[in-house]
Amino acid sequence: MSNPYAKYLGDLDPLAVLSETASRLAAIDPASYATPWAPGKWTYGQIIAHMADCEVAFAFRLRQAAAEDHYVVQPFDQDRWADSYSTADPAAALAVFTSVRAWMLAFLRALPPETFDKPVTHPERGEITFRTIVEIIAGHDGNHLAQL
Repeated sequence: MSNPYAKYLGDLDPLAVLSETASRLAAIDPASYATPWAPGKWTYGQIIAHMADCEVAFAFRLRQAAAEDHYVVQPFDQDRWADSYSTADPAAALAVFTSVRAWMLAFLRALPPETFDKPVTHPERGEITFRTIVEIIAGHDGNHLAQL
């Protein structure tokens, strides 16, 4: 499966999902930031920090994929990135997420439709399209919003 988060997206429009995530994160009570979403799992604040990190990485991927032919995605190890999440400021992470997401949405909405069909290579998922990256991001949002 090229989108490991497809079950979280379903038939929803990925751009609509992406447009709603920042406000859904902002609705989380800061008093719950230290609460793990399940025993032994990341806290709400750590999930927000993870989503901010991913947003920066995803925004870069999308710009590279739109600008280059035959772009090869550079994966990252989320667990190694997570080493800093216990000291991250969830409010600052939310501000980063919100800002970068708004910038990314403006970028996506301005693209010509054919960009969404561009082939991209993902080392773990093989050849996918630009559209699939957008769908993965939306499904990733759905996954973490379900945890929150």
